[in-house]
Amino acid sequence: MTLIFNDLLMMGFSFRLAYFIRFNISLPIFETDVIPNIQYYQTVTLFIAMFWLVIFIFIGLYSKEQLLGGPQEYALVFRGTTIAILLVIIFDFLQPMLLIARGWLILAWSLSFIFICAGRFWLRRVVYYLRRYGLFISRAIIVGANNEGILLANQLSKPQYSGLQIVGFVDKKFSPDTVPTRGLRVLGNMSHLDSIIENYQVREVILASSSITSRDKLLEIFQTYGMSDRVNVRMSSGLYEIMTTGLRVREFAFVPLVCVNKVRLTGFDNLLKWMLDYGLTIPALILLSPVMLVIAIAIKLDSPGPIIYRRRVMGVNNRQFDAFKFRTMRLDGDEILAKSAELQEELNTKRKLKNDPRLTRLGGFLRKLSLDELPQLFNVLRYEMSLVGPRMIHPDEMREYNQWGMNLLTVRPGITGLWQVSGRSDLSYADRVRLDMQYIRNWSIWLDLQLLVQTIPAVLRSRGAY
Repeated sequence: MTLIFNDLLMMGFSFRLAYFIRFNISLPIFETDVIPNIQYYQTVTLFIAMFWLVIFIFIGLYSKEQLLGGPQEYALVFRGTTIAILLVIIFDFLQPMLLIARGWLILAWSLSFIFICAGRFWLRRVVYYLRRYGLFISRAIIVGANNEGILLANQLSKPQYSGLQIVGFVDKKFSPDTVPTRGLRVLGNMSHLDSIIENYQVREVILASSSITSRDKLLEIFQTYGMSDRVNVRMSSGLYEIMTTGLRVREFAFVPLVCVNKVRLTGFDNLLKWMLDYGLTIPALILLSPVMLVIAIAIKLDSPGPIIYRRRVMGVNNRQFDAFKFRTMRLDGDEILAKSAELQEELNTKRKLKNDPRLTRLGGFLRKLSLDELPQLFNVLRYEMSLVGPRMIHPDEMREYNQWGMNLLTVRPGITGLWQVSGRSDLSYADRVRLDMQYIRNWSIWLDLQLLVQTIPAVLRSRGAY
């Protein structure tokens, strides 16, 4: 009901704002000889809003999963508002007595999309906030304490975002009370599953598919628990480490087959991403140029050396380029690193140092707020980088991606991305690689917009920034 109320409220506000813009503001694109009766448009708004609501229900916008669906939810809102407005325009054309201004309809459509998405975004923020206090959270267990199960537990370990509180593992290969990761212990084996669900009030059973080696056992779990109202049974793809959700099911002659999503950044999708990059980068450079000038002067006064640091990284189609950053390190950084085997080991493992002695006095501050990355906006203008994308990597890192490395090189690296909003440098290197692959496999313009919005609080919190 909360979602329905939000959408109706946003529709009403959007339709009223569209009326004001269309008939009360003298825009050159609109011709207004007579301002129509507002009561007439209020009545029309009521009927259109009810009609739109039916369309939204029909396409599934009011399921609990959609509220927390992120970019998929925004895509559905766009589809729903577009279908609804097209049907209204057709009906208006067939019924000329309605006398609805087409300009008002177009404005109502565009404003409704913007404000409905905004309303749902803030509702999601409210849910995230309430989850900090234990509300709207389901208790879950993971069947399988192998590598895949541990990856699932680590990824789902933030109840604020996942909506799940992982209480432990079920696995026959480990004795009870074994702790595979993050303080989560093995609660028992499959024969104890009923009592575990009862004692721990479990609502979600998540199967790490690679831990279920028997097809009959898998069918038994789904038949026993999948049809039960007590719990929901979910299963990971089995390729979680590499592709996460980059899979879909299609039917061929009524036979369901699992397909791998191909990278979709070609043609029109690539044009959309280019328009987003240039449409935001040019005004950002204009607005931030005074800040960048102040930073450049401060770097020059703080320590000797160049203002801009150029890092050689991999680009699209295996082409290398220089990524620009404000210099944050001392000129004798290599000598400092050479004196400490411990620092070298940390750098080789994580590709970053948490307490980096090579940083200048100003460098730590710039990195904390990611201000050192502002010059990369010029890389975006040069079509070498994107605002959102996978991490830029050094040529030596390509071996970490193994056979999936070529997928990475089909997309321009980004200033921000999934890794930026998911913990930045606090993530293990394997997690960063996995998030890069997840972004590439599941790219959409809605995902880019969501990540851009999420980057702002991530940077302000400075979590994982070093």
